[in-house]
Amino acid sequence: MSIDRIVLAVAGTFILISLALAHYHNPLWLWFTAFVGLNLLQSAFTGFCPLATILKKMGKQPGAAF
Repeated sequence: MSIDRIVLAVAGTFILISLALAHYHNPLWLWFTAFVGLNLLQSAFTGFCPLATILKKMGKQPGAAF
């Protein structure tokens, strides 16, 4: 699995988990959803993604975006 797919899978998982936590536990979890969304947005413009950097150091194969 390439870095691109891992980053998208992790971001999607975090968003779904935080939405579930906001619905069932506390609406303040929506701030975490916003953080993930903002991180995805800034990485689209800058090309910098902290998770992608970590995965590169772990030896994962880069994809087209990272």
